Amino acid sequence: MTQRTLLTGLLVLSLAACGGPGENASVPEAQPAGATFADIGDHEIHFSAQTTDQLPPAIAREYNIVRSKNRAMLNVSVIDKSNSRPVSANVLVKTVNLTGQLKNITMRKVTEGNPETDDFVAIYYIGDTTVANRESLVFTISVKPDGAEKSWDVKFQREFFTD
Repeated sequence: MTQRTLLTGLLVLSLAACGGPGENASVPEAQPAGATFADIGDHEIHFSAQTTDQLPPAIAREYNIVRSKNRAMLNVSVIDKSNSRPVSANVLVKTVNLTGQLKNITMRKVTEGNPETDDFVAIYYIGDTTVANRESLVFTISVKPDGAEKSWDVKFQREFFTD
């Protein structure tokens, strides 16, 4: 699988909904989509969260991700606005549900392509955690791009449907 195909697949997944109810469940009223990126000065932070069962099996295997409707995956990338290229960063995540229960997510860096050449390069950070049906998670992402003087915090909430 080419790097461009893999990244395209991940970007399509990041645009997908966070799952859906089972065929016999009532469907909640549609809500406006939340933000998927934040402007932090010289950089943009792009983020998405979805259940891992939405990942194609080949991608899940390649990145050692368990496919399950009961696991949520967070995907974060940092883009330099001056050249629209991805950059490395220190990415830390604190995740809680609406009852305040801490959900551990350890982020790991994934790099595709060769950053020393003009080959296509993608840098992103992924992590996952368990999730229950209709559980809302609040993600607080702390990002310090390489070379930046300070870190930035981005906060967003997503509800997951697993039944």
